[in-house]
Amino acid sequence: MTVTTIDPSLTMRDLLAAFPGARRALFVKYHIGGCSSCGFSPDETLAEVCARNENLPVDEAIAHILRSDEEDAKAQMTPPELAASLQEGAVKLLDIRTREEFEAACIEGAVLFTQELMQEITTRWDKGTRFVLADHDGSRSMDAVAYFAGHGFANVKALRGGIDAWSQEVDANVPRYELE
Repeated sequence: MTVTTIDPSLTMRDLLAAFPGARRALFVKYHIGGCSSCGFSPDETLAEVCARNENLPVDEAIAHILRSDEEDAKAQMTPPELAASLQEGAVKLLDIRTREEFEAACIEGAVLFTQELMQEITTRWDKGTRFVLADHDGSRSMDAVAYFAGHGFANVKALRGGIDAWSQEVDANVPRYELE
C-alpha cells in the first residue's frame, strides 16, 4: 500500500516512524531537523514545524517528503532481493555497523565497513560497482547511500530494514538484537 498523503497534525515522531527518510528530506531541501539550530521536538506536529520555519507551506513539505520517500524506495533492496543477488555473486555487501554488532550478528559474505575500506572504495573501485550497505534497521544506510551516490557511485543501495529485516525475512539464524 502506497501512502499518498500525510496529515499535517501528525507528530514528528509518528512522521519519522512512517517515513524514516523525512528528516533527511526536510534537511536537504529546507534545512529543517539536521542540527540543534534547526531541530524539532518529537512531539511537534509537522504543521507546527513548518509554521516556525518561515511559514513553509505544509502541502509543499508533504509533497517533498512523499517524493523523497519514493526515491528512497528505489535506493533500497529488500532482504529477499539481496539474498538472490548474493547467491548469484552479483553484489558486494558492506556492513556499516560497529565491529561489536558485526561480530555478534552478521550476514554471511558481508564485509565490515572500515576507514581502510572506505579509502579503497573511493580511490580504487569502479563507479559502476554494485554494492549494498547494511546497518541494524535500515535507518543509517540511506545516508551512506546518499554519500556514495554523491561521489558518483551509480549502483549502491541500502538493505531495506537492515540486518533486523534480514533476520526476519531471510535467515532466522542471524540473531536479532536491540540497540541501547
